[in-house]
Amino acid sequence: MYFPNRTRLYDVYEDILLDGHLSGVIAKRMDAVLNKEIWFETEGVKNRHMDALIHSLPFREVLRTIMETMLWGISGIEFLPGKVFDFEKIPRKHIKPELGMIAFEQAGTEGIPYAGLDNVWILGGKKDLGLLLKCAPYSLYKRGGISDWAQFIELFGQPVRIIKYDSFDEQTRSELKKILDESGSSLSLMIPRQADFEIKDGKQTNCDGNLQLSFIKAMNEELSITILGNTETTTSSYSTGYAQSKVHLEQQYEITRSDIIYTASMLNDSKFLSILQGYGYPVQNGKFVFAKDMGVEYLKTRMAVDKEVAQKVTVPENYWYDTYGIPCTK
Repeated sequence: MYFPNRTRLYDVYEDILLDGHLSGVIAKRMDAVLNKEIWFETEGVKNRHMDALIHSLPFREVLRTIMETMLWGISGIEFLPGKVFDFEKIPRKHIKPELGMIAFEQAGTEGIPYAGLDNVWILGGKKDLGLLLKCAPYSLYKRGGISDWAQFIELFGQPVRIIKYDSFDEQTRSELKKILDESGSSLSLMIPRQADFEIKDGKQTNCDGNLQLSFIKAMNEELSITILGNTETTTSSYSTGYAQSKVHLEQQYEITRSDIIYTASMLNDSKFLSILQGYGYPVQNGKFVFAKDMGVEYLKTRMAVDKEVAQKVTVPENYWYDTYGIPCTK
């Protein structure tokens, strides 16, 4: 029998999220959605009764959990009964999507089936392991590269002190050793004068640590591409220019638009709307709507075309609301 267990995989995910660059690009992608204006429409008209919920901290955490689903592959929320909208996140290690249940123990196979629970919302696919699966190798390789760099600095970041003594003069050897011990922690060597000694410091190929630095930058670029789809909106390269940065920004806009569509679909899921209705919110015949994500240059071009078209044909009023993301307050 097949017993799926993501416990150790999620341990790795939690570990790599300590990576500063990775956590930064994740926050950048998530903030592009979390900071987007959102409202609730009932039969095409903005419903002001939902504004308090939308602007509340619990609702923002629901949005964050939805976005985190793309990273982890799965998320779970248990909504608490009562008059106030509140919830607890279900530990991902206990969710067994292949078995359709929440396990009592993170490594166990016995638990509670969640399909029939009205207040439990499980997001994600059964076999989806999330974007962090792709990020894990790069983050772990990068950690090893930083360790190698730190070792390189420790060995060659300070001058090496070499003292030679006559092999038969033990008194001189003892005195020199005492001097070295009391004069700092830099690398020091004591060798007999008759010995043949040579230190290989790697200066021919890596005199300043650029080998490790370039490796770390390469891993950061791979993490940026995996999460954001580009590198130029986070860091700059020697070959960067306005045109290249503009192309990368447009690529990131496309990912943001996709995230907005995904998040809106989750918010308008019948399960979540049913849960909100249970809290007394007026969600019948309504849906959550995000403000359209459009750049200034795109708006200028679209407006110029629309003005010409409007002079030749009749443009429906709702076209202007839909195209330019203007909420209808009628």
